[in-house]
Amino acid sequence: MLGALIVLALVFGFGLLAWDNPMPIGSAGFWTIAEMRATSVTVMAVVAVCQAFATVSFQTVTSNRIITPSIMGFEALYVAVQTTSVYMLGIAGVVALQGVPQFVLQVALMVGFALLLYGWLLSGRYGNLQVMLLIGIVIGGGLGSVSAFMQRLLSPSEFDVLSARLFGNVSNADADYLPIAIPLVVVAAALLWMRSRRMNVLALGRDASTSLGLHHRGEVMRVLLLVSILMAVSTALVGPMVFLGFLVATLAYQAADTHDHRYILPVAALLGFVVLSGAYFIMRHVFYAEGVVSIIIELIGGSVFLFVILRKGRL
Repeated sequence: MLGALIVLALVFGFGLLAWDNPMPIGSAGFWTIAEMRATSVTVMAVVAVCQAFATVSFQTVTSNRIITPSIMGFEALYVAVQTTSVYMLGIAGVVALQGVPQFVLQVALMVGFALLLYGWLLSGRYGNLQVMLLIGIVIGGGLGSVSAFMQRLLSPSEFDVLSARLFGNVSNADADYLPIAIPLVVVAAALLWMRSRRMNVLALGRDASTSLGLHHRGEVMRVLLLVSILMAVSTALVGPMVFLGFLVATLAYQAADTHDHRYILPVAALLGFVVLSGAYFIMRHVFYAEGVVSIIIELIGGSVFLFVILRKGRL
């Protein structure tokens, strides 16, 4: 299975670089055009690793295969920041949010928001994961309501420009962000993979992991910190992709046919890249509808989400 996913990833990745490239393969012109397209392929790989590692790890520490890190309000915070900038500054607000300093600021805001939430709700006397999830839902809903109110007050031209930023799209990413995003993702993903055996124990639940000598609360906070970094980078880089992580994680558990995170995490990351690159390749070169890729992915992911809930009969 891993070999098949690697082959598919290489095929779709090379297809995005070479298909419809008017220059002969191997020529200087071919590699010039391929380098221009390589940014999009790299962004897809970064987003795939972020969404896959973050979702699988989050589902493990919460002991729930249904919920995703999006439930903590990362996308809602991103939408609120983008909407507020356009509401306060007009169309110039979108331009003001572009650039490396602004990207770092958005990532820092999201990680800081997550740390504040985790530190407050998991370190207190009555802190527990369920309360943290409920408050995350409430905060996300509140930010969404404020954003919707401000969006109604925008002019049609401002709303049109803002809407393009609120859909997850690889074209939203800037190549200048990658020197910062890639090291963050590599470090966070490597640390999560190195903690695979600990996450195997965490998946047994609080009582079992504690009896096996694991400091449950401390380990949960470390994993959630790494998850927040991955989700913050992905969201600030391309925008919200609510159901991509859920779709990839669900398929990874079926494909890997194991509960060992040493195998689930890389399989999920490869699946994420295959889904993203395959969707972009097919929609760009077969249906010539590249702009609707994220919508299709969210539609399929949402359908899988409903199917899983109906099959389980519970959240």
